[in-house]
Amino acid sequence: MTIPAIHPNWGRAPEGMTDGYSLEMTAKDRPALAEAAARIAPETPVAITFLPGESMDARIEAAADVRRLGFEPMPHLSARRITSHDELEQTIRRTVAEAGARRAFLVAGDPPVPAGPFADTMALIQTGLFEANGIQAIGIAGHPEGHPAMDEAQCWEALETKQAEIARRGMATLIVTQFGFDADAFIDWLEKLRARGIDAPVRIGVPGPAGIKTLMRFAAHCGVGASTAVLSKYGISITKLLGTAGPDKLVDRFAERLGPQHGPVRLHFYPFGGLVRTVEWINDYEARHK
Repeated sequence: MTIPAIHPNWGRAPEGMTDGYSLEMTAKDRPALAEAAARIAPETPVAITFLPGESMDARIEAAADVRRLGFEPMPHLSARRITSHDELEQTIRRTVAEAGARRAFLVAGDPPVPAGPFADTMALIQTGLFEANGIQAIGIAGHPEGHPAMDEAQCWEALETKQAEIARRGMATLIVTQFGFDADAFIDWLEKLRARGIDAPVRIGVPGPAGIKTLMRFAAHCGVGASTAVLSKYGISITKLLGTAGPDKLVDRFAERLGPQHGPVRLHFYPFGGLVRTVEWINDYEARHK
C-alpha cells in the first residue's frame, strides 16, 4: 500500500476526526471554492464530480482552479458517460497537464446503456491511460449500505478485483464511500473490509449541513438508508422535516468508535447545503473539539 501516492497527509496520524478531510464540488462551484479557500487547509483533496450537464472544459477548468488555490484536484470520470477512447485520453491528459492532477476517481455512472465503449470502471482502468499519463492513485467507490445493481458478494469481489488491477499497474487505491446517516453501518462495513485483507485507505462519505428536505432528497436519489431509526441516530425527526441538520452526531460517533483496527480512515464531505457552509461547519466542529 503506497499511502503517500494517495496524499502525503495519510503518512501521519490525524489530529481529530475532521483532520485531513476532503471535499466534493462541481464545475459550477468554482466561485464558492474561491470564497471558501482561505478557510480550507492547504493541500486538501477536492473531488470534481462528472455531471452530465457540464463540459470537459468546465471540469478541467474547475480542477485547475483547485490546483491554483493550493488544493489537490481529484477529477471524477463516469465510465458510461464517456463517449470514446479519445474523449477519455483527452480528459486525462489535459487534467494532468492543466491542473497537475495526480489522482482520479472512477465510477460506472447512472446510465443503463453506455454512451461509448466503457461499461464500468474496470474498463477505464484497463486502458492503461492513467499510469501512462502519470496518475499515481485511483479512487473507487465503496458501498457500506449496499449497491442497487450488485449483491454483497459481488460488491466485495469488485473491490478486490479493482484493487488488484490498480496495484498491478503501479498505482495506489483509495476507497471513497457513498454518504450515509448511520455511523455503525459504516463501522461494520470497515471491519468486514479489513477482515478480507483490503488495506486501502478509506474516505467515509459525510453529508455536509443542509436543509432536512434536501438531505432526504439526496438520500432517496442515491439509495441511502434513511429509516426512522437511522435518522433519529443522525438527529432528524421524521415528523419534523423543517429546518436544517448537520453531521455532528454522525462524526461524534465515528470519533467514538474508529480505532487502529479499522486502518487508515478519513472523512469526505458532500456539500449538499453548499461548499462555504460545509467548510464553516468543519472549522467550527474542529474548534469545538480541540
